[in-house]
Amino acid sequence: MSRTWSVDEHLEDILRSIRPLEPIELKLLDAQGCVLVEDVIVPTALPPFDNSSMDGYAVRLADVQGASEEFPAVLTVIGDVAAGSGEPPTVAAGQAARIMTGAPIPPGAEGVVPVEWTDGGLGGGAVDGMTARSLSAGGASGEVRVHRPVVPGQHVRARGSDVQPGTVALTAGTVLGPPQIGLLAAIGRGAVKVRPRPRVVVLSTGSELVPPGETLETGQIHDSNSFVLTAAARDAGAIPYRVGSVDDDAETLRSTIEDQLIRADMIVTSGGVSVGAYDVVKEALSQVDSFGAEQEGRSDGATGGVEFRRLAMQPGKPQGFGLIGPDRTPILTLPGNPVSAYVSFELFVSPALRAMMGHDPARRRAVPAHLEGTERLESPLDKRQFLRGLYTPPAQPGETGTVRAVGGSGSHLIASLAQANALIDIPEKTTEVSPGESVTVVPLD
Repeated sequence: MSRTWSVDEHLEDILRSIRPLEPIELKLLDAQGCVLVEDVIVPTALPPFDNSSMDGYAVRLADVQGASEEFPAVLTVIGDVAAGSGEPPTVAAGQAARIMTGAPIPPGAEGVVPVEWTDGGLGGGAVDGMTARSLSAGGASGEVRVHRPVVPGQHVRARGSDVQPGTVALTAGTVLGPPQIGLLAAIGRGAVKVRPRPRVVVLSTGSELVPPGETLETGQIHDSNSFVLTAAARDAGAIPYRVGSVDDDAETLRSTIEDQLIRADMIVTSGGVSVGAYDVVKEALSQVDSFGAEQEGRSDGATGGVEFRRLAMQPGKPQGFGLIGPDRTPILTLPGNPVSAYVSFELFVSPALRAMMGHDPARRRAVPAHLEGTERLESPLDKRQFLRGLYTPPAQPGETGTVRAVGGSGSHLIASLAQANALIDIPEKTTEVSPGESVTVVPLD
């Protein structure tokens, strides 16, 4: 009889066999969610020139020194400076240039007077914003009364005040989210080298499975596993391909998997891995010849084929993992019960995907929490149980959050899974946990 594996042993074996995907150059939006594989150096200063942070008037300091509501400084407006308008006019003594936010500071100007500190160039009372007077094609003209002085560089964004040329904008290992994409665009990078998102083929097995939307006949159920696992793969950052359900026929399943290998960086199946008479996944994958997997082992010692295991866990006892096909594509075979399949995905598939994308760490984080509720939790001896829980993070740093169990422990109770945002991790040697005691929680957000 084969030995029973622990959860950690099974995960470690998977991660030991997974290799990060080869880096490729991707355009910015295609690289979102990916991991950089090289430092990005700033080519030019950001901002590339001194520019205004306000709508107002670019002035010389001496011309507005001592200005007040009672004794305003009266300046001649020589023109408009808008963002992208080209070469700005030079501001000389007694002059001002009307300027828009983001426009370059004109030569001679030393600061910007916000429009709220002036009469808006109308020769009368102050106005609310620069839109009070349109910008004519010929530029501004006339006078402006300034009611307050400015200090050197006031309301001016200095060249390079964000980042300086030659500095590191982003380091290798950075996950590219929206702010990072924005920074790359701002410094002029249209593409970056990253590890791509893995392509994951998802399929479920079972002749009883019917797609959602179709009428159920006697003995049939709707296929939920392929949907939840596809959604989970997308949520993990992968590019999923949902094949759907495959009947309980080994040859059909084998040919389906073989056809999918061409577009898969990983294959995930559900169902057919236990000890029943129709455990088709075991039957199909036991014949590794058809996948070209009986070849020399890799330099890391990993060989082809799929090994089916019993794990000391609940739910999710039957698991399978291996490398198949000429490219040694990882395949993870998960149990068929909906909760078992999803819990297995979060514990094993998600870390494997993170490893392929170059995330560090690859494993899901675990946090402590106090158990809420009025009933104690029970767990079988020598099995690591993962119960569905509703986790509330701590209100303050340094405090401990809380968690309460939702639903029962049955691996078919998918309704309770939909209410959960975490897994309550109960160790193998713990048989019960009372309310108020500390437990380990794996958040699923």
